[in-house]
Amino acid sequence: RCDFVAHLISEATMSLDEDAVDLELEEDEVDDDEDEDEENDEEFGVEEKAHGNTSQESAGSAGKYNTRDVNDQVFEELVLVGGQAEEVQTVWKLYLSSAESREAAGEAIYAAIFDAAPSIQSLFKTPRAVMAMRFMNGLSQIIGSLDDPKAMKIIVETLGFQHLDLEVTVPRVIIFRDAIIDLLAVEMGSRLTPKARDGFATFLNYVGGSYIYVRVKFSERLKLLNSSWATATKKGMDEVAMAEAAEAGEDGETVAYGDVARSAGSAGFAANDKVQDKIKKRKSSKNGWFNGKKSSTAAEKAENAKETSGSEGVNDFRNTSVPTTYNEMFMFNAAVMGFGSHTWMNEVLSSFDTIVMNVANSYRLQEECDVLSLRLAKYRGTISLGEYRAVMLASLRSLCKDWGSEHELSWSWLWENVERMIKSLIGKPAAQEMVLSALFNSMDENALGTIRREVYTKFFAMAPAGQHYFKQSTTRLHFIVDRLPGMIMDIYKDPKRMVEDISALGLRHVGYGIPTDLF
Repeated sequence: RCDFVAHLISEATMSLDEDAVDLELEEDEVDDDEDEDEENDEEFGVEEKAHGNTSQESAGSAGKYNTRDVNDQVFEELVLVGGQAEEVQTVWKLYLSSAESREAAGEAIYAAIFDAAPSIQSLFKTPRAVMAMRFMNGLSQIIGSLDDPKAMKIIVETLGFQHLDLEVTVPRVIIFRDAIIDLLAVEMGSRLTPKARDGFATFLNYVGGSYIYVRVKFSERLKLLNSSWATATKKGMDEVAMAEAAEAGEDGETVAYGDVARSAGSAGFAANDKVQDKIKKRKSSKNGWFNGKKSSTAAEKAENAKETSGSEGVNDFRNTSVPTTYNEMFMFNAAVMGFGSHTWMNEVLSSFDTIVMNVANSYRLQEECDVLSLRLAKYRGTISLGEYRAVMLASLRSLCKDWGSEHELSWSWLWENVERMIKSLIGKPAAQEMVLSALFNSMDENALGTIRREVYTKFFAMAPAGQHYFKQSTTRLHFIVDRLPGMIMDIYKDPKRMVEDISALGLRHVGYGIPTDLF
């Protein structure tokens, strides 16, 4: 019996040893399979990474932008890789040097775009020569900053801000992109390398997609600006609605937005006139918020004392006027914050209503910033536009009861863009005035006679319909041309008066019904 038990134990032990050996063999096979899988994964990862790098290089950017697609869902910094930024800048310089002038290069781009899609000409109301130069300046500015993604993003955002009123779409961006690249291919030939072509396609897609993003994503900000501005200036919501309708083009005339806004905001301007009347009254006792000088004449003090002593208790505080509109609150806060002597703020304040009401009208906004820069050029001190922003936000916070973080963000965004537009013009009016003055003074009678004739000859050739609106004598037509140099110089010398004169001149010609596209 003991031998039988020993035999069973021996057989069991041998069976366990065999199972252990089989288990070890299976584990070794599993380990080998895992090692093979890891090696395959590593090889696949290397191939995938290499493929990803190749795709990224072919796309031309380290991010969400490529040569094929217009991405309007994000707005980030564009980083061109593989030396594409340098290639694009080199080709652009060669293109400019091969043209007769910057104007000719701009005209070629302008013609190429509109030949590719004649229907988009209706989007642009600016004269051909001016628009061609804008194309050149904008492209040169963007291309010059391709190696600085942060600076380029700011430039593109500013340009997108100036194109809020244009319906930029993906198909139109593709038309612009292909037209510009095809023109460069014809003009540059083999010098337009594949790397440069990809670089142009990528950054043009980036710019177009960013314009769409800014227009779509910031539409809510525009509505918030309009509603809070109506509250701050005591304008009715119906006036804001009319302004928005004009912005949307419901009146059938896009460029008439400013006029509609002005007519719709007549009540607001009347309120501003009342504010100015109050300011004038205050000047008799305080001589203005921005001077800080108080009345010190004995007669005025006696009169004020007499009025105070003759009042009932409830009226003792009638001279303590609480600011209720933006202009009043701004001047109050400017004095409290120590900016009372910064008289340049008056110039910005007088234009600020027009800027806000036309924030989505790029042409009107640009005109207002141009004129504002001319007025600021007459100031002989230091101008810090950031100070205006501080006073502006403080005033709006006091007037808008529902003020929140979105208001803060929207108004800061508005002023940052306006500030960049104004800063790009500061310092230029003085130099431009000198150049224009030298040009006009160098013209003799023969040169002036040539200009008198050629102006109308070229105008009637470009716009034959304009002949129906010039039925005066030749002497009268020559007189009009002779007035132009004087008006041009006057707007540099006294921009405020000249703007009023030009507005009055325009009102006297309203009855002619001249189409705006002739301008």
